Amino acid sequence: MDYVKLGRTGLDVSRLCLGCMTYGVPERGNHIWTLTEEKSRPIIKQALELGINFFDTANAYSDGTSEEILGRALKDFTSRDAVVIATKVFNRMRPGPNGQGLSRRAIMAEIDNSLRRLGTDYVDLYQIHRFDPATPIEETLEALHDVVKAGKARYIGASSMYAWQFAKMLYTAERHGWTRFVTMQDHLNLLHREEEREMLPLCREEGIGVLPWSPLARGRLTRDWNETTERTENDAFGSTLYTGAVDADRAVVAQVTEIAGRRGVPRAQVALAWVAQTPGVTAPIVGASKSHHLDDAVAALSLRLTAEEIALLEAPYVPHPVVGFS
Repeated sequence: MDYVKLGRTGLDVSRLCLGCMTYGVPERGNHIWTLTEEKSRPIIKQALELGINFFDTANAYSDGTSEEILGRALKDFTSRDAVVIATKVFNRMRPGPNGQGLSRRAIMAEIDNSLRRLGTDYVDLYQIHRFDPATPIEETLEALHDVVKAGKARYIGASSMYAWQFAKMLYTAERHGWTRFVTMQDHLNLLHREEEREMLPLCREEGIGVLPWSPLARGRLTRDWNETTERTENDAFGSTLYTGAVDADRAVVAQVTEIAGRRGVPRAQVALAWVAQTPGVTAPIVGASKSHHLDDAVAALSLRLTAEEIALLEAPYVPHPVVGFS
């Protein structure tokens, strides 16, 4: 496993981040396809054995049970100092007023709830899961700054939003002397490359570490076009992501299949290698529900696509609607 700095920080992270939305109590929240704790723990342990030290979850994943499962596994399998834990805040955690968002009240309550569930005194990276148009960004940024100053988080990050929103937040934090975002977790894969237009150049210019989510397009890049899984049939959010250019997407999947065949490797390795080789990307966030998913992800880091192969993979792409910001 290779390790890189997280953005412009001095923190070393593995070139892969294990995304933990896959792990949680299926009856909690709206992710009925998640793995139980019993099935999750061997995969988390395998990730550690492969050298992955970076783990991403969120308070809203399976109603907090993802954080609980991850926290217990890391406590049993490794030491706190050996891992980098990231979690997120924004989505609804309880009904009624003040049950979601990025207000000072929500942030201060949810960081404590996340720490309790994770069983730790601090998280390494505390991320806003989405932009909150209903809360002044000054309120959000000052609250995040106070979380860092209280020692409850070491760094802060953001996730999917428009580049102008992120630029405004970076500028506002700098103007007030508040803690600066060090990462952007955005939607990037061969079927959704809209981030190449503005967000990726902004992050490269500002030294922001990029942590792409869904680098395999919810598995669409790894299987035959008409093949489905339990998750694809029950993933309400995922069903909204890849509907804008079906013919072009089908052609991209065909190119992935062809290049994987010539290389003699699984399609997942080709698709993930493309993301990992994108300039500015720090660590793709990979989900894994089976052991071989992790093996393929690690192998993808050593698969160097040629310029010709990259051109073939990218050629069928057409502009897509921007999705995943809400």
